[in-house]
Amino acid sequence: MTVIEAPSPNHDSRDGQAVEILLLHYTGMKSGEEAIARLRDPTAKVSAHYVVEEDGRILRLVPEERRAWHAGAARWRGGENVNARSIGIEIVNPGHEWGYRAFPSQQMAAVRELARGILARHGIPARNVIGHSDVAPARKEDPGELFDWAGLAAAGIGLWPQPVPIQWTDAEFCANLARYGYDVADPSASCRAFCRHFRPARIADAPDAETTALLNGLLVLVD
Repeated sequence: MTVIEAPSPNHDSRDGQAVEILLLHYTGMKSGEEAIARLRDPTAKVSAHYVVEEDGRILRLVPEERRAWHAGAARWRGGENVNARSIGIEIVNPGHEWGYRAFPSQQMAAVRELARGILARHGIPARNVIGHSDVAPARKEDPGELFDWAGLAAAGIGLWPQPVPIQWTDAEFCANLARYGYDVADPSASCRAFCRHFRPARIADAPDAETTALLNGLLVLVD
């Protein structure tokens, strides 16, 4: 795997925090060049460890041992300070604002290769391979419903559940969503984020039989 060095000044110390999350984003800007320039701009105060271009090129902006500034206000499995706990990959895509589109096969192949190395180096558990919308459901939609989470899981990167039917009330669904890892302060936003990751064909504000069965299937995998 060839990695192009493109250092960003936007990073600081992890303060001893171990890496336990791989966090995936889309860039959400009109072009990869524009996104990379912003991630390297000291006045922007944002960055990521890596950027993956649509043609599969991989750029390293921040060393893995340093904290990049990509998550913002975020929470996962009850913990905050997600930047200190994670490695962030920005995947070039214009996003929902600028013409959201499918992620090319060569780009996804590069994401898989990059992610495998990160997981091997840091021992990140499969349930912690997540998207920006998973850790900030009320603020973010990326990498979105066109991202191939199922393909990543088939390659051993993250989880993809088989549905296990169960009857839960909406409150029980919300409690189990929190048990899996989501911040459920806004239950509708959390349900949408869950759908974007695990039921992308239909994004819903409230649980139904399918989303309940999928969440139960995830809990079977991690419990």
